[in-house]
Amino acid sequence: MTALNPLQTFSIWALPVLFAVTLHEVAHGWVAKRLGDPTAQRLGRLSLNPIRHIDPVGTILIPGILILMQTGFIFGWAKPVPITWSNLRKPRRDMALVALAGPGANLLMAILWGLVGRLATYLPSMWAARPLFYMGIAGITINIVLMVLNLLPLPPLDGSRVLAGLLPARLAASYSRIEPYGLWILLLLVATGVLGSILGPPVTILRGLVFALSRMG
Repeated sequence: MTALNPLQTFSIWALPVLFAVTLHEVAHGWVAKRLGDPTAQRLGRLSLNPIRHIDPVGTILIPGILILMQTGFIFGWAKPVPITWSNLRKPRRDMALVALAGPGANLLMAILWGLVGRLATYLPSMWAARPLFYMGIAGITINIVLMVLNLLPLPPLDGSRVLAGLLPARLAASYSRIEPYGLWILLLLVATGVLGSILGPPVTILRGLVFALSRMG
């Protein structure tokens, strides 16, 4: 994708990023509903309309800047889907299942974008095939990055909800007190390059597996 100019790069990445962050949140709400909490549904947050989930900073500004600067590292977020944990049938277990739904949705989307990229190789017209192929690469990449990032056990990321659901109640309560500082810790990891070192190996491996599965590589 190095042959693309910034505007072309933004056009290729916009749709994959938008759906990666919004469907991640829809998945949380959908699983919560299945487990007894209809809060997201009542507030209209189970819609596939991305406008209902857009966070101006996390869905547009941050990914847009990263794409235009061609940093090689893209991430973002949507407005969190509201979950009323007390409505869940088994709150501690279900909290972990709801948290896993987001990364699970990203994995599924990565595979689907791989199929899109594979389909592009069969198109006879290069003007349609090339951007669609690049969009498949972008879709795989952003979804794998978001999946791995969100599985980190750092509050308020999804991995922390999973870990809290597995820990004994008293230890989980102590662990959750880190949450007010989680974003600052995450920004520090980004600024120091540590986050890239943590995410790099699993992202590379999983991205390669999806490429192999879709036979895009």
